[in-house]
Amino acid sequence: MRATVTTVDNNKVKLAVEIDENEMARAIDEAAKKLGQQVTIKGFRKGKVPKNVLIAHLGGVGALRAEAIRDALPNFYAHAVADTLIDPIAQPDINITAGEDEGVLAFDAEVEVRPEVQIDGYRALRVTIPSPLVTDDEVNVQIDRFRETDAVLVDVDRPIVTGDLVTMDAHVEQIATDVEPLDMSDYMYTVGSGVITDGVDELIVGMRAGEELKLNGNVGEGVVATYQLTLKKVQERELPELTDEWVEENTEWTSEAEMREAIADQMRRRRVVEAQMSQRDAALLGLSDLLADVELPPALVDDETNERLHDLGHRLEQQKLTLETFMQVTNQTPEQLLETLRADAARAVRVDLALRALVRQENLEPTDDEVERELVTTAESMNVDADVLRANLRDTGRVITFRSEVAKMKASRWLMANVIYVDPQGVDIDPALLAKDQSSDFDA
Repeated sequence: MRATVTTVDNNKVKLAVEIDENEMARAIDEAAKKLGQQVTIKGFRKGKVPKNVLIAHLGGVGALRAEAIRDALPNFYAHAVADTLIDPIAQPDINITAGEDEGVLAFDAEVEVRPEVQIDGYRALRVTIPSPLVTDDEVNVQIDRFRETDAVLVDVDRPIVTGDLVTMDAHVEQIATDVEPLDMSDYMYTVGSGVITDGVDELIVGMRAGEELKLNGNVGEGVVATYQLTLKKVQERELPELTDEWVEENTEWTSEAEMREAIADQMRRRRVVEAQMSQRDAALLGLSDLLADVELPPALVDDETNERLHDLGHRLEQQKLTLETFMQVTNQTPEQLLETLRADAARAVRVDLALRALVRQENLEPTDDEVERELVTTAESMNVDADVLRANLRDTGRVITFRSEVAKMKASRWLMANVIYVDPQGVDIDPALLAKDQSSDFDA
């Protein structure tokens, strides 16, 4: 086989492929073998029909050759793709130019390939992840949760603040419905919990016992009610004094200092794990945002969308659910589901193009040895022989796809090592904190 590539407009290339007579002869033999298993000729068992008899049955050598070309053309094209290392993203337009009847078979294949984009600004990329640091105030909040189990309620005569416990009488009357009004006496409400209706917590703060609050709020989808609240008593939680004696008696620790350090350490390790888990996705999304203005090839987005839809269907099937049931449970129309999948697909395509750009611009192409090591590792994970996987990649034209995946893994590692991570306040995070191993067990 001989294959050459020329560039065509609109991100397309043309493959000019020639198949020599020996390859064509093997394709004809394969076609004869396949047809011999399928056709029924009187006097011969299937699979035992002589080639000359089969040719006569089909109507001549030309008919067998045509069948061979029809069967082998996808493989010829896949091998040409593998040999030229082009990266098609759509079905090819194939045109046989010579050899349909005899001689060297030649064909052209015009196909859209993955675009190469330029990415700027990635060396100064700053992405936000959760902070791995823990403040004293955050530790104090956790300690107070332990103290609250031993708290007492104390009446207060002051404006209400978040966290107070308010005893109230409540009258709830739905508007434009036949539902009977609801009355509750001495209802105890924790300010800030948000369990009554939207707006209550904002309005009640600053009020005092003896006052009334009236507002309209939702009680369900499309249903509004009038809430009339009579505030009768305001109490605050008085926490026990934090002493070594109280800590030893009520917790697993023997002193305040030990408790504080244990809680802080547990929180720090959890925070580091959360930050580490966010690193890769945050870096990839940040990188892809640099291509926000790049127009994505519809073929790539369509393929990714279809694959995601297929994966969703497969996962639902494993759970013995249908797509229709899933849409009902998630309250989505088919159009909304497809729109969501397409948006996710577009993000994935943008990440893919950004990583490929990073590979080119930072010279991160993998060596043959790196590709081979990854191929062996992948084959082991699939429980197949490496030679089988290698042959399959070439036969299906996915050699460049596999090589690109290895390259993107290198690019992802480079990105994570070079991006600047910041906390939600925009403060740079010390890379040493993110490098710590937090694999030891700790309470969730």
